[in-house]
Amino acid sequence: MEDLVQVASLALVKAINRFEPRRGVTFQSFAVPTIVGELKRYFRDTGWAVHVPRGAQERAVKVEQTRRRMAAECGREPTFNDLAEYLELSIEEVVEAVEVSSAHHAVSLETPREDGDEQAGTLGDSIGEVDERYDLVDTGICIEQAAKHLPERDRLALALRFVGDRTQTDIASEMGVSQMQVSRILRGALATLAEVTSIDEPGAARTDSQR
Repeated sequence: MEDLVQVASLALVKAINRFEPRRGVTFQSFAVPTIVGELKRYFRDTGWAVHVPRGAQERAVKVEQTRRRMAAECGREPTFNDLAEYLELSIEEVVEAVEVSSAHHAVSLETPREDGDEQAGTLGDSIGEVDERYDLVDTGICIEQAAKHLPERDRLALALRFVGDRTQTDIASEMGVSQMQVSRILRGALATLAEVTSIDEPGAARTDSQR
């Protein structure tokens, strides 16, 4: 409240400085709109959780007010097309205004919440998840290093099978060998990789977390 009184007081001073009695308008008629305008500007500049341009703010408010009025009159939520036609805006402008409205208020990530299992937590706990691909990075590096122990033919067969997701028949056709040979190549290459990745330099066995 103290902030609002201060804003209104400064607006009153501004109105005094700008008031011109010779125009035949009472001071109250001039000062009140000036004060109200400064208060609206204050709410616009400080009342949004995220800074949004003035035009976008005003459009968002207009769209929201229109949405509520049309919903009350029609008994249903208006579509974006309904709002665009009524306000003479494009669909893109209406969608943008709806998205902008979400920036008016913010919720702390530390807000308490309960999940479906009645487990207590915060809103932040429900956002994001552990990226399991991080484990694949280590695995990929390990396999890349181990593949250096394989002949070029074996590396090609593995790449076609597990990276290119090709069938053994397709691989056999591309490599100019039989499908049975491809099967033997893949089994041998995988066995070599398993052997290499199970041995750590200088000869100690890897732990499960290192494999």
